[in-house]
Amino acid sequence: QAFPLPSLPRKQPTVLVVCGPAQNGAIGLVCARHLRSFVGQRDPRVGLGAWPMVGCPGDPHPLPTVCVPPPQVQLINDAYNAVVDAVLGAEAEGGEGGGPCAAILDALKHVRIPIVSLDVPSGWDVDAGSSGGISPDVLVSLAAPKRCARRFLGRQHFVAGRFLPYDVQKKFELNPPPYPGTECVVALRAPR
Repeated sequence: QAFPLPSLPRKQPTVLVVCGPAQNGAIGLVCARHLRSFVGQRDPRVGLGAWPMVGCPGDPHPLPTVCVPPPQVQLINDAYNAVVDAVLGAEAEGGEGGGPCAAILDALKHVRIPIVSLDVPSGWDVDAGSSGGISPDVLVSLAAPKRCARRFLGRQHFVAGRFLPYDVQKKFELNPPPYPGTECVVALRAPR
């Protein structure tokens, strides 16, 4: 929704999905699968940080993978239309932006193509917001926006949580927006 195919600058509509080692990385793999399965015309490339590739034996539709470290900002800018940030998420601790994540986060801070962050932009504190993390163009909050989303200054904000169980909605006093038709995401902020 944020990047209609005709608006993409490259003839081949490629997307780099950069996945970290924890839950947000797994969500990034799901995102890449959805790009391939539901959007079809996009060519997601999965970049797995400094972590080993985990595959599914006999997977009939394997996702193409690329090696991210050492990150090359110009290569990313030249080869892709957008980057999906699934490196760190809400489960990350403040100091987790170091080690193998540091080079990846530094590269993401310098790319010129749009960044779509899943749930919590990598390098952000889940409560306080940005503290030197990346500056995504689009934020996709999972289940509900986290506190840090108040500091999001990008052009579009979505929430993905259509199938959030009622018990969870009630327990956390969530009031999800209505999802039109069969959409799995809904825009919270109109594009700028």
